[in-house]
Amino acid sequence: MKIKKHLNFTSLRKKASEIFKSVPDWRQKSKITISIHDAMMSGLACMYFQDPSLLQFQKRMQEDQHRNNLNTLFGVESIPKETQMREIIDGVDSDSFRSIFRDYYLRLQRGKHLEQFQIFKGYYYFPMDGSQFFGSKDIHCEQCLVKEHRDGSKSYSHQVLQGGIAHPDCPQVIPFMPEQIVNTDGTTKQDCEMNAAKRYLKKLHQDYPQLGLFLGGDALFSKQPIIEEALHYHMHYLFAAKPDDHKYMMECLGMYLELKHIEFADEKGRQHYYEWMNDVPLNGNKETIHVNFLRCTISGKNKKGEEEILYKNSWVTDLLISEENIKTLVKAGRCRWKNENELFNVMKNHGYCMEHNYGHGQKNMAFNFYLLTLLAFLMHQIFELTDRQYQACREKFGSKKHLWEKLRSWIDIIIFETWEKLLEFALMPKRGLLTWAQAP
Repeated sequence: MKIKKHLNFTSLRKKASEIFKSVPDWRQKSKITISIHDAMMSGLACMYFQDPSLLQFQKRMQEDQHRNNLNTLFGVESIPKETQMREIIDGVDSDSFRSIFRDYYLRLQRGKHLEQFQIFKGYYYFPMDGSQFFGSKDIHCEQCLVKEHRDGSKSYSHQVLQGGIAHPDCPQVIPFMPEQIVNTDGTTKQDCEMNAAKRYLKKLHQDYPQLGLFLGGDALFSKQPIIEEALHYHMHYLFAAKPDDHKYMMECLGMYLELKHIEFADEKGRQHYYEWMNDVPLNGNKETIHVNFLRCTISGKNKKGEEEILYKNSWVTDLLISEENIKTLVKAGRCRWKNENELFNVMKNHGYCMEHNYGHGQKNMAFNFYLLTLLAFLMHQIFELTDRQYQACREKFGSKKHLWEKLRSWIDIIIFETWEKLLEFALMPKRGLLTWAQAP
């Protein structure tokens, strides 16, 4: 079964090319040697193949064979020098990426690949979380977040609020265009992330007005301003709620002799105890909103064979909680870790070089390199869902790291006309090498 045409590599690449070709060029025409398109697609190729040195190898291939894989696979006409690429990427408006992320989502929706991600009928669980993608003790700009240390020194960083569609039973995460957390938002992490979240929800509603979102987030978001923003945009929410942050709500819950609850044992013998209460005031303010509260406690034996609490957490939501949906709500709440483990952790530690220092730039370089990395990650997630060839390669090589090591080694020495030809070679390299060796 072939991948659907609108979701294959060439189609996705052409959409990115189309957007990058439409970016207004601010440079003097007489000084232009590398197009914005070629610089952006070269950057995307580096992130796609998880190789910051990709340009050097492809330049060498161009000199030796008068062709290169940046051209055949990514449509790059002129390979930029690394300094040229960085300078051009620095000047591109980061908002240019927004339509690419939206287009890729619509393609997945059109192919009905997202139906399996619905946590409730018509609604997708959408966890949000913050992460740092640039840090330095020396390099900084006006938008950098500043942290003062006890010894009087300062460190500077760029951070992002990232959201995406996730499901407890699906290994993939589908990231959306993130919101950058910038210095003008405030002076503390909470203030910055909260204000970024308000902007993020507004943009999500503008970009996806018909999309049913069930927002997830840590305890930073279980405050009235963010909850009101979510409800304003007709979004549901499930935010972690620490008892120490919601003492009034906990006092109100303590007035009940017993909360509604269910208890059961799982296949590993662990005891699950779920409690809930609907229509509880979030705080003691006169204009407080009312929320629905749920708590999960899981107990069992530790490695020493002793009984202990293995997991405990609580959340607030606008959905009316019942015995029929409490298990799904808890699964969704516990699924929030996917943003950290399956997205940020993979991008930082499994080949994507998310925290590689490509340079800070004067305008948008740091954020744009993060977006290029995220876009490459999204393309790979799409192929994990839709591309049988890619899935076969994943199965053959056992890990993403091993697969991409092989792909990188081959594109440095062999020209591939298409992504599909590269995957075909990966599945049967001996046959491919024989054909390559016999070519005139």
